[in-house]
Amino acid sequence: MTEEPFETSENARRDRREHGGAPMRPDDDELAHRVEQERVEAGIEDYDPADVPPATDDPVPTDPTDSEDYQETEAELRREEEEGEIYPLTDRHPFPPSHYDRS
Repeated sequence: MTEEPFETSENARRDRREHGGAPMRPDDDELAHRVEQERVEAGIEDYDPADVPPATDDPVPTDPTDSEDYQETEAELRREEEEGEIYPLTDRHPFPPSHYDRS
């Protein structure tokens, strides 16, 4: 048996409502953080993701209507409306079409 002291960063404060053994509900977030620290210390990981500061650049505003997928979808919807395949829901047509003739 070794005489080396056991090093831990865990604080010794316990919940008096629990018995003296292991806690009934371990703190998963604390455990995950300690595992990340140990992986960095062992050289398995380059850094702990929790220690990285957030990005400082503001996100670039994008307009989804400028995308090619959006333009293609809009063109398909316009074509289907013009050919009568789809129509707005009204009292005359309370439900969407149940089939599409186009194969």
